[in-house]
Amino acid sequence: MSKVTILIPALNEEQALPQTIACIQAFDPPADEVRLVDGGSEDGTKQLAAEGGLTVLSSPKRGRGAQVNFGVSQATGDIICVLHADSILPVDAVEEIRKAMADPKLALASFTPRIAGPSGTRWGSTAHNWLKTWYIPLLMRPWLFFKGVRLLFGDHAMFFRRDQFLAIGGCDEDVIVMEEADLCIKLARFGRTRMIPRWVWTSDRRIAAWGRWRANWIYVKVGMMWAMGARKRLADHYPDIR
Repeated sequence: MSKVTILIPALNEEQALPQTIACIQAFDPPADEVRLVDGGSEDGTKQLAAEGGLTVLSSPKRGRGAQVNFGVSQATGDIICVLHADSILPVDAVEEIRKAMADPKLALASFTPRIAGPSGTRWGSTAHNWLKTWYIPLLMRPWLFFKGVRLLFGDHAMFFRRDQFLAIGGCDEDVIVMEEADLCIKLARFGRTRMIPRWVWTSDRRIAAWGRWRANWIYVKVGMMWAMGARKRLADHYPDIR
């Protein structure tokens, strides 16, 4: 049976983390290991994680790509699931991950994101989040689209095989935004990428801070900039809401 590691890259996430820890503690079956990779938090993130039973690692470099790379290097799982600190997986997530990755033709997969907050699900943004996994690769990487590659994002709770991640050199640590999209393209050498039909509940905090129309415009703009080759400038167009 494949060993599953849940990896949480985090920075100043003490507000969002309690719900995520509660979901992890409810897993049935449980994950084989859960590691939080901290990027230099100045709040109670590390203490909350440790009290919740997570293994806490301090990344030598800040940035989600760098934190994921460091976490994968330290992990012992055969399969790694990268879970954002503001996202909630279903109770049977570990079983679903193992089931999906039993397909040797699948290189990368994720859950299907459902964007929600105190007022409920934001169905318009949820639908757009789903659609852009299709239309961006169809428009910008059609040869990969027809090979079965979909463009997955971090709030989808992506999962992959550790050995294949290491073989492609992991995430580009210089890319601050859309590093997951680069990972999709790099892992496509090993097979298809897809979302499985199970929700991951992800916070609507960005939409609440930016506004619905501005948020979806930022998502489209940054996605298109990435597709046209921009990398290091993307963070300038993606405001931090913490």
